[in-house]
Order: sequence, then structure tokens, then C-alpha cells
Amino acid sequence: MSLDNFGIVYKNKDLYDYNTYKVHSIVNYLIIVSNVVKLTNLIDYLNKNNIKYFVIGNGSNIILTSVYDGVVIKLDMNELEINNNEVTVGASYMLNRLAMDTIEHNLSGLEWASGIPGSVGGSAYGNAGAYNDAIGNYIEEIEVLENNHIKVLKKNDIFFEYRSSSLQKRDLIILKLTLKLKKGSKQESLALVKDRLERRLASQPLEYPSAGSVFRNPEGLYAGKLIEDLGFKGKSIGGAEISSKHANFIINKGNATGEDIKELIQLIIKEVKNKYNIDLVLEQKIID
Repeated sequence: MSLDNFGIVYKNKDLYDYNTYKVHSIVNYLIIVSNVVKLTNLIDYLNKNNIKYFVIGNGSNIILTSVYDGVVIKLDMNELEINNNEVTVGASYMLNRLAMDTIEHNLSGLEWASGIPGSVGGSAYGNAGAYNDAIGNYIEEIEVLENNHIKVLKKNDIFFEYRSSSLQKRDLIILKLTLKLKKGSKQESLALVKDRLERRLASQPLEYPSAGSVFRNPEGLYAGKLIEDLGFKGKSIGGAEISSKHANFIINKGNATGEDIKELIQLIIKEVKNKYNIDLVLEQKIID
């Protein structure tokens, strides 16, 4: 059977344009899949042939190594339906775009997400959030592929916590989300978005490729402050650098590899443990 049966196939593909760190990573195959039937058939084929794979959304919370000996599946599921204050959205839909679309419908709840460059599916998986809010607060149900069968998980079936969810403990692929938002004011929401964007621009290194916050904040503390107090702002390995603007960001100054980023992360984890006896938890996922 040809892989072309499952979607749009690219052989020996560089994922430079498919990850927000903008690192070069060559994969055996990149396959873009646009419907569930093709996805289930593809996964069945990969499992039967013992071919390793992983699924990406916008590549905004992953660290890729220079070579991946397997298949990368990129979902292309972008449906959006808004009925009153209930929103059903495909896993590939961009979270920041969804935030603005819901604001256009005078719905409130996702203003915090207007600057987050992740997919809806990935955001649910890691319970993305900002400004003391998170997507898990609005999820009513999630349609997933688990053991290659479609299942619907209700909100009571899912446990959300700070930058984490029980979805991470299950071998599944998120297909679709249903959210319940609040009625709001487009004008008030846009003012809030503008304020948040100005704060992000002032405090985060948005001018460089990155994948956002590297570590979760330990309870009652800030990971960025711990890293900054080590004197690590501006420290670099290869083309990867701990941002001088925000120490919980690693940025690509132009030629970083995934290996450079991993090495910086390992250094930070080691030194924070040595100095503070704190085990930092990585918010990003290393793919190797």
C-alpha cells in the first residue's frame, strides 16, 4: 500500500516551517491528513509495519532533533461551528485565530489566547493558558482517537491542572473540541486583547523564534526568576540562547539546532536543582 493513500506525502522533509523554534529537522515522511478515516487507516498501517510516528499541530510546543527516523503526521482539521455560546472546532484550528473569531461573535473567555500560536488540539492536550485562565476551563467535550477508535470524552472524564491534563497520560490524538464560552462585548474583549498584546511585547522575546515558556512555574515561584537569578540570561549554546528579556524563553538566534536547545534545557534543570533543590518540569515536548 502506498502512503499516498492517506494524505499529502512529503519524503525526506525538513520540518523547518512546521515548528516555531525554526530548527531544521529531517523526517522520513511528513503526511498531511485531512479526515478521520484516512488518519485511522494510516495509524493502522504504521502500527502493523512497526513504523514510529508522532502527530503535530502547529509545532509550537515541541523541540525537534536534527533527524527523525519515522513519520510525522500533521492534521488538517479546521472546521469551526459557533451556535450561541457553544463552539465546536477542529484540532488543527489555531488557538489565537479561534480567540479572535469568538470575539467577533461577542463571546468572551478566550481573550488570553489571542497571542498564543498553538493549535486547539495541542492547547487542550497541555491545558494552555495565560493570565490565570486556561482552555480547560471552557471545554465541554473532546473527540479523540484512542486505540484507533473514535471516542468522546466529557469534561468530567478529563482532569485539567496547571499546564497539564490527564490527556497526556493516554495514548490518543485529539480530533475536535466543544467549548462553552460566555456572552460578552466585542469592544471590551478587543480592549483586553490590546492590553495583553502590549504586555507580551514588553516582556517576551516575540521577535525571535521560540516555543514560549520552557518550564512550568513551580508552585508559588516563577521559573524565569529562578533561571535569571542563576545569571543565565543571555547564555547560549550554539544558536540557542536564554532570552535576555525573559529567562523562561529559549530563543533561536539564527542557526540553533534541537540539540542546542536540549543542551541548554539540561543545563538549566541541573543548575536549578543544584542551587534551589527544585525539579523544574519541562512544558515543551522533546521529539527524538
